[in-house]
Order: sequence, then structure tokens, then C-alpha cells
Amino acid sequence: MKKSVEILGLPIISITEGRELGMSKTLLIDAKNGTVAAITIEDEDWYRGVKLIPYESVIAIGDDAVTVTNSENILTLDDAGDYEQLLDDNIRIIGTKAITKSGSIQGKISELYIGDDGKIEKCEITAPDGTTSDVTADQISIFGKQVTVIDPSSEKKNEPVAAPAPAAAAPAKEAPAPEAPAKEPAAPKAEVKPDLPKAAAEKPAAKPAPAPAAPKTPEKPAAPAPKPAPKADPKQAAADKATEERHRRFLLGKKATRTIKMDNGIVIVEEGQDITEEVLQKAKLANKFIELSMNVQ
Repeated sequence: MKKSVEILGLPIISITEGRELGMSKTLLIDAKNGTVAAITIEDEDWYRGVKLIPYESVIAIGDDAVTVTNSENILTLDDAGDYEQLLDDNIRIIGTKAITKSGSIQGKISELYIGDDGKIEKCEITAPDGTTSDVTADQISIFGKQVTVIDPSSEKKNEPVAAPAPAAAAPAKEAPAPEAPAKEPAAPKAEVKPDLPKAAAEKPAAKPAPAPAAPKTPEKPAAPAPKPAPKADPKQAAADKATEERHRRFLLGKKATRTIKMDNGIVIVEEGQDITEEVLQKAKLANKFIELSMNVQ
């Protein structure tokens, strides 16, 4: 997931041509579907009109650049018929007022968080007093040109903060605990049978038998020990997998422009050879995936 500020201003790099195609300028928003449809770019021919890259054509968005397959991914205004209406709507989201359906202004949208598939995951709202808060995409009913409308259900989701109150009431249930000592007096009833002292003396001897059950209890706490092992962030894993899948689809069927070898000299793919799943697997294991990407046609 990326902030819009982490995308805008990055150079657009063609990984097959090895050149910079321009700089990312703005995000073209599809308000109806709550997604980023394309990234508009600015290059040395900016005066000739708007140019954009469909978000689905983006291979990856890194810390230093946005990568695409080649310059053919760039659309001019004449070729961008499917995006013409979105360009006319010109919805930016950032800077719009965030208001609930009940008419309560929460502040202004100050940032967008965008998933790897281009979906707007959440928005950051800056209140008049300068404090910030996040609202998820499913809590937003309309992305408008001047106003972003938050569904009332989002307000209810914030109310559970008052839930701690009932938690405090829980201690009241502990009050009955004092009744336990009240049951202790029941023990003396067992002593009321002093008529058979010998039998009573024999019974305590039989009671030690249950003692072996005690060692079983310490074994239970040992079981939870393996649970603490945390797993990797599923969202990050999904993002890495999505990026790898884009590279894989791009490379399959291409031809290597030079021979790629492992560090130990074993050939991964010969110059002119087709890129297959087996070649991709070898490149991945040898950490030569990027080198392979830069040497195909």
C-alpha cells in the first residue's frame, strides 16, 4: 500500500528500453469504483497534451521509480478514449471536505492510501484543529469533486470506543468471589464425624493418591509456548506476490538478448532463447530476476 505522495514525482522507467519516459504528475481517479485508473505523466513534450499510463500497465511502484514494460504503454489524449470522462471529471479527492451524511464536517482529505491493484484502501482526514484520522474505503459513500461523503455507519464504528465502560462493570461480577470463603465453613461438617476417628485417619491416607494429578498442570502451560511465533505480514506478502506475478507475465514468451548465468557459472538462459517458466524459476533461485528483466525483447 502506497501513499499518493510516494507515487507522484517519481520517474517512469521502461524496463525493456532502459530509458526514462517522464515523471508521474497526477492520479486519475475513477470515483465510481474507488480506484486509481491511471497515472498522468509529464515529459519533454508536455505541451502537446495530456499523456497517461493505465494503472494496470504499471509493473511496480518502488521507492525510486515507477516501472512499465515500454513506451507503448503511454497513451496520448487521442488514444485515451476510455479515460476521457475521468479526465473531464478531474476528481482529485485530496483537498476535498470530508462530511458525514448527517452534515457533520470532519475536516479535509489530506492523503490517499492506494493498494497494489489501484484500489483506494483508505483516506487520511485532517481536522480543523490539525489532528489526523483515517477512514477506510468501505466507510466512504461518495468521492466528489469538492466533497467526500462519509457513510453514517462509519460514525457508529467509532462509537465502540465507549465500550471500555462495560468492561469496568466486569469487576462487579468478581464480587461474588467472596462467597467462596463462605463455603469454607462447610469443611468443618466433615469434622463433625469424630465418632470414627480410625476411619477418618484411614481416609486421609487414601487422599494422597490424587497428588500425582498435580504434575499434569505444569505441562499445559508449556504447550502455548510455540504459539508466539508471529507470521509475516499477509498484506506485504500479497504485495510481493502481485509484483512478482506482473514480472512473470511480462517475461514469459520473450527472448533473452544475452546469456544470463548463475554466480557459479551455470547458464540460466542462452542468448536468443525463449523465456519459459523453468528459466524464470532458475533466475529467481539465483537472484538474477532483475538482470533477466533488463535483457529481454
